[in-house]
Amino acid sequence: QVQLVESGGGLVQPGGSLRLSCAASGKILRINAMGWYRQASGKERELVAVISSGGSTNYADSVKGRFTISRDNAKNTIYLQMNSLKPEDTAVYYCNAELTNNGINYNVYWGQGTQVTVSS
Repeated sequence: QVQLVESGGGLVQPGGSLRLSCAASGKILRINAMGWYRQASGKERELVAVISSGGSTNYADSVKGRFTISRDNAKNTIYLQMNSLKPEDTAVYYCNAELTNNGINYNVYWGQGTQVTVSS
């Protein structure tokens, strides 16, 4: 089975920084895109940032210039460096990955989520 495990969430003051990590493990042959999503209380889940296997990135307008997504293909891990955090960034952050374990069928897997709270 495949597992995605996030870490690095927590409580931070406005203007502060956090770095999230997400490691994929299990029977994995190849990973395409990996990404970070977030879901605030009472709201729908939304895309934060995504990174392709080649390193191309895309960001939500609300985080451009503040968040940076990166990837270590050797470790099947992605990171989200979050700077200049705002209270509206408070949410549960989820990572996902589109991957295959047989080279033919690709499926999307999700992590369990990590809470990020921005508050003074």
